[in-house]
Amino acid sequence: MQAIPQTQPKRARRSKLDRGWYGYLFIAPFFVVFLIFGLYPIISTFQLSLQKWDGLMPAVQIGFKNYARILSDKVFYLSLWNTIRIWLGNAIPQFGMALVLTAIFTFFRVRGKNFYRAVFYLPNLITATSVGLLFNLLLDGDNSPINQLLVALGVNGAPISFFMSKALTSGLVSFVQWWMWFGYTTVIILAGTTTVDKSLYEAAMVDGASKSQTFWKITIPLIQPTLVYLAITSFIGGMQLFDVPLTLSNNLGDPGKAVLTVSMYLYNQGFKNFNYGYSATISCVLFFFIAVMSGFAYKAMRRKDGMYKL
Repeated sequence: MQAIPQTQPKRARRSKLDRGWYGYLFIAPFFVVFLIFGLYPIISTFQLSLQKWDGLMPAVQIGFKNYARILSDKVFYLSLWNTIRIWLGNAIPQFGMALVLTAIFTFFRVRGKNFYRAVFYLPNLITATSVGLLFNLLLDGDNSPINQLLVALGVNGAPISFFMSKALTSGLVSFVQWWMWFGYTTVIILAGTTTVDKSLYEAAMVDGASKSQTFWKITIPLIQPTLVYLAITSFIGGMQLFDVPLTLSNNLGDPGKAVLTVSMYLYNQGFKNFNYGYSATISCVLFFFIAVMSGFAYKAMRRKDGMYKL
């Protein structure tokens, strides 16, 4: 006897098919918002980069002349180097401090651990513009609170003109960025350590491994995905640095354009020189640079130590 194949009723199959569309319905708002506020501005910016437009007269199509101009623009290269330098100046000590604090909180008994986490994270809750203005008020001028304190302590050379020196101004921008973000980095890394199996630490102790060996040989490799995420997002944010250098200097990034970042240069070209086409070109080049460098960094870090594949 042949077995009669069982088939689902048409109504059941149709009901299952209908329910399958619910998922697309739920995620549709995200894609609608992304298309309106994400993809459309990117396409419009690229179209604008092919034009010459001052915001008043009709736009003139000039092809890739703006891209040819940026290749020989020394100020653009200076702003790009300043952006990278300032980012490295805060990212390296930021990750260093975060790893040190992570090691302390992981391998030592620290009273009030949650309190310290909250305190370290607090600067990240303040807007960058407010932080920049705060440090400007503290440091700018001979009668600033910091200079008055230095004079009272009898420090040689006080009062100090903090914003007249290229090195000091650049260092201050890096310091402010570090102060704002090291707590966030620490909290995220500490969250990553919670995924490490505690039995691995116990096995390392039985084998006689020191705390530093355990941290570098077990903790660091196992939280690499977290470190990769932080490194890439830090780079993306660092390349868009705008608020802090703008509020700690004039719009030109003085003294000597020492803290002129790409975002500041983009802003000046668009909203001061009314050269919106060239400003859009800078934006597109910055977008491409960030995307390429982030991709290279991700692949390089993923290959190291045989990281997981997505």
